[in-house]
Amino acid sequence: MAIPGSGNSCFLVFCDMPQYSFYDRDMSWLTFNYRVLEEAAREDTPLLDRISFLSIFSSNLDEFYRVRIPALAALQKIKSTKETYISPEGIKLLTQISSRVNHQLEHFGQLLTQRILPALAAHGIRFVYAEPIPEPIREAACQYFFTQILAFLQPVYLTRDKVDFFPENDRLYFLVVLNDEKDGEQLVILNIPSDSLPRFFDTTVDDNRYILFIDDIIRENLSFLFPTATVGGIYSLKITRDAELDLEDEYEGDIADKIEKKLARRDAGLATRFLHEPGIPLRSLDTLVQRLGLDRASVMTGGRYHNLRDLSGFPVKDRSLSYISWPGLRPREDGHHPSLLQATMEKDLMLHTPYESYDPVLRFFNEAALDPFVEEIFLTMYRVAKDSRIVHALISACRNGKKVTVFVELKARFDEANNLRWARKMKEAGVRIIYSIPTLKVHAKIGLVKKKIDDRVHYAGLLATGNLNENTARFYTDHILLTGQHDLMRELELLFIFLCKRKEPRQSEKIAFQHLLVAQFNLQERFLALIDREIAYARQGNPAHITIKMNNLEERVLISKLYEASQAGVRIQLIVRSICCCIPGVRGMSENITIKRIVDRYLEHGRVFIFHNNGQEDIFMGSADWMNRNIYRRIEVCFPVYNPVHKEEIRNIIRLQLADTIAAVPIDAQSEQVPEDPLLCPENHPFTLPPIQAGVETDGPVRSQEAIYQYLAGLHARQK
Repeated sequence: MAIPGSGNSCFLVFCDMPQYSFYDRDMSWLTFNYRVLEEAAREDTPLLDRISFLSIFSSNLDEFYRVRIPALAALQKIKSTKETYISPEGIKLLTQISSRVNHQLEHFGQLLTQRILPALAAHGIRFVYAEPIPEPIREAACQYFFTQILAFLQPVYLTRDKVDFFPENDRLYFLVVLNDEKDGEQLVILNIPSDSLPRFFDTTVDDNRYILFIDDIIRENLSFLFPTATVGGIYSLKITRDAELDLEDEYEGDIADKIEKKLARRDAGLATRFLHEPGIPLRSLDTLVQRLGLDRASVMTGGRYHNLRDLSGFPVKDRSLSYISWPGLRPREDGHHPSLLQATMEKDLMLHTPYESYDPVLRFFNEAALDPFVEEIFLTMYRVAKDSRIVHALISACRNGKKVTVFVELKARFDEANNLRWARKMKEAGVRIIYSIPTLKVHAKIGLVKKKIDDRVHYAGLLATGNLNENTARFYTDHILLTGQHDLMRELELLFIFLCKRKEPRQSEKIAFQHLLVAQFNLQERFLALIDREIAYARQGNPAHITIKMNNLEERVLISKLYEASQAGVRIQLIVRSICCCIPGVRGMSENITIKRIVDRYLEHGRVFIFHNNGQEDIFMGSADWMNRNIYRRIEVCFPVYNPVHKEEIRNIIRLQLADTIAAVPIDAQSEQVPEDPLLCPENHPFTLPPIQAGVETDGPVRSQEAIYQYLAGLHARQK
């Protein structure tokens, strides 16, 4: 079905059931990335953080071209007896994507040049952008060229013969067109060594601060590199390559060795995008495409500078131009228990990072490493910190005589090398390392500690919505439960026993989880049943509500069940940060569904699922988004929240996010991000949130992340 009045039905993908429709996931993701870009446009976002959002937007887009464009091209291919070609529908989608990206890049350039640069200048910072190097710093820039940059420059001449040059993924280059009296026109590829040097040159002259790209310093000194030729033009360019490792789903062999070999070849993948500065003569462009084997890449005109994710390293560090710091709230006092591990076995502890300090997680593993009664430690690791204190604790535990088992997911995209490095280091220390299940990724965020006291086994466990990574915990919003609840811990132990087998779950050996929701076992079925229960309440005339917060919403079976619930009268509130294929507010399909997207200083990452249950709310949290990959190709764990105090904390945090009028934007039936007020179809959404408790204020404008920090700070103050 088409969406009435949408005008954008070409962005929709239709399922087998004619009454339901879904957004295209990639167009939805581009909408999310545009929301990131818009955060850079906000005047109330601190200046240096606006620059940071520009960097995030650029980094996201690079990953999109490394990961999604190759996948889309593969999905849209049609094989005939003679050739493989892209279907007309695929060409149309790729064209729409290209058009949307070009529009966003144009907006990016306008934001940077028309708003960010003047704002920097107002603070005495001249960011030299697409202009000659100012005279006061020409000498300093020239000196930097000869003493620092020159050592890394490696010009490559493109001749008619075989070109012994391979442009590396996402590396920066110049195409230099030379006019030589003897040899005529020559094309030269010249590297921009941003992989070896800082991207920006920063200097102060007469109390005036200047920042410029090293790209421009190279441009200004080309005559030294090519003294006998005339430079006819210089154009920046970069190649983006397919990042997929394309691992075979095999049981045999050492997967660590296979991944290491694949990683060595990742940057040699198929070129998916060739981005170049405007103005390259068509003849030179065609020659470049042919000689570098770029004929299958999307050739796109960009700006003067590429890899603007490097703005994350912008050298200005002025605290007055950044968000006011919110120090992580210290652990709440609970009887001043000398052992956090023992306290966890007696009473649940809930953490909400980064608002609250991550230190209790580090202490949990540090204590386990030294506790004389601890016999075993189990852990899953998906994205490991570069200098992981948790891994160091596990190594110490092993050397202290504990039996330590760690399931390391080696297929965590872009973290494979770091995970592999840590896995080998732990293995050398005696830790039992279990590598990836061949056809599945283990994305669960779980840990288990077993103590034995007087011949009785005691458990302490960790269940989280985010990675066990103390670095990302500083800017990812997540929830972590430290608990000793026996039923949960027994099921967690059963899951670890299964993971150690490195096998896919078969129907005959599936574990009958009663408390945990585990993908490949019962997660999808339980979520469907929980939605069905709300449908039944609605049909009986009872209040029926579902509130879900997640990062991505794509899986059609679950979305279809939400549509069914909406039609039955269940009121559904969704907070979806990124990809969202669910269409809200369509009469006859989803008029009882609203969707919000929150982008602010922290990356919204926690997954929370609240089912009204006729007033006896069930709350689950965990690692699983509702994506095809999470539901069908990963081991995920969602866990119930039983503690009434913690349930109330989660309710209040979600209430504040639903009440957000500043950083949140509703998504409408055309996948557009619309102003917060008025709400979508207000006559169909008379939502009344339960009473706000525990000092949660929602009168007037609400910025949820700030309000959550204040709310939790109040809880800490009252509990001291």
